[in-house]
Amino acid sequence: MGAGHYHGHGHTHAPATGTAAAAYRGRLRVALAITLGVMVVEIVGGLLADSLALIADAAHMATDALGLGMALLAIHFANRPASTNRTFGYARAEILAALANCLLLLGVGGYVLYEAVQRFVTPAGTEGSVMIWFGAIGLVANMISLTLLMRGQAESLNVRGAFLEVAADALGSVAVLISAVVILTTGWEYADPIASLVIGLMIVPRTVKLLRETLDVLLEAAPKDVDMAEVRAHIVALDGVEDVHDLHAWTITSGMPVLSAHVVVRSDVLNAIGHEKMLHELQGCLGDHFDVEHCTFQLEPVGHAEHEARLCH
Repeated sequence: MGAGHYHGHGHTHAPATGTAAAAYRGRLRVALAITLGVMVVEIVGGLLADSLALIADAAHMATDALGLGMALLAIHFANRPASTNRTFGYARAEILAALANCLLLLGVGGYVLYEAVQRFVTPAGTEGSVMIWFGAIGLVANMISLTLLMRGQAESLNVRGAFLEVAADALGSVAVLISAVVILTTGWEYADPIASLVIGLMIVPRTVKLLRETLDVLLEAAPKDVDMAEVRAHIVALDGVEDVHDLHAWTITSGMPVLSAHVVVRSDVLNAIGHEKMLHELQGCLGDHFDVEHCTFQLEPVGHAEHEARLCH
């Protein structure tokens, strides 16, 4: 560490069990078991009723099961300890799992939309009474899974990906039930592909939103709840701080935001209070106003930035 360079690390709001998703490992396992069971039931029901809506929901269940499995695998890797080569461990595995879930969901959504259009061209004889029973089973199971994942989806992109998949399935089950009632009461078989279109249109927009948030993490954008201008203002407002540069904030994984900054401090202030007190003030300032997991500050005397730039050349 060169002269004039000081680093302080502050930890605030660190998840006690590792990454934010780790606390919901057990609930994800239960949701996975429910999803696999409902998938099998809906495949059987879809074949018996010749219902595209049920088959589409079962296909979506299959991707849900794969997504939940990947989420659990990602949590396992994300909570492995850091090493000298991977200084943040495998925390990004959760974000990669969320990205994979997005791609799966987009694929399933596109397939369902395509098949629905095909059914408009060539309608099938769909058994509405069979659809009702299997649609109801799917809806009850999905509501249980949603209840299990409700809290975790607000804390982890990985869990949110799983939650959105299950939520889309629950809405899909509602669409199946509605189309079954229409077929039973009116005999209008186009209700089945219309329900499939609804399922596909529910999947895609939510997936695009999750994909955007996931890409923000991978591209190391500032956390959405951290206003960088406000962070800068808080730092500069501290007594003795003249400026701040190379200010960066990003997210390693859900619940693990990181911030680093070069803080220019007057030499007389540093001499009077010491570097350690200044670091405590910086960490306290950010810790009281921003939910940042890990802070690194480099304290510099006035004029050091120009010297540092010359060294970089």
